[in-house]
Amino acid sequence: MFAIVHMSDVVRIPPNRLTHSLNEAAVQILKEKYESMISPDVGYVIMITDANPSSVGKLVAGDGATYHKVTFKALTFYPKLQEIIEGEVVEITDFGAFVRIGPTDALLHLSQITDDYLKSDVKQGVIVANQTARSLKIGSKIRARITAVSLGKGAGMGKIGITCRQPFLGAVEWVADEIKKAKAGAEQQQPQSASAKERKGGDRK
Repeated sequence: MFAIVHMSDVVRIPPNRLTHSLNEAAVQILKEKYESMISPDVGYVIMITDANPSSVGKLVAGDGATYHKVTFKALTFYPKLQEIIEGEVVEITDFGAFVRIGPTDALLHLSQITDDYLKSDVKQGVIVANQTARSLKIGSKIRARITAVSLGKGAGMGKIGITCRQPFLGAVEWVADEIKKAKAGAEQQQPQSASAKERKGGDRK
């Protein structure tokens, strides 16, 4: 899920950065340090949106820079276990597909796509189900559930696993078909229920 996170730090502002306003200098330094990082606490840091540096800084002997405490806001993406997400297939491999969710890619293993036997064609960029002929290809929009999350520190991409082997998950057109079938089944059951009630009423008379 995406979130705005409040954070704090101490930034070192060198003399050549003081040509800009203190706020602009702090924002640029924070962007260089935090954007594209992964933190086990806040997830993927996408963008620094605002910063409020203290106007009073500290000096260190032999260093011409000033050090300022700063509070700031960051747009983050933290994938949570069991969360339902939507994404786009960006790569097909022999063992499954990589799906772009937020700022990163998640692995959708062949065993987690469907119960049907699947064939992966890397050259054509498509995965096809043997019996239903359903397919996933590069550009397919899917809905999935997060089943595994491993976030490291620094600039590593981390690892996210997802599954579509549950009702109303998979390619958006698969989900649409399942919803239609579910609605049709519900409509068929309603007249039967009404007839049953009428029969019961007749028996009482």
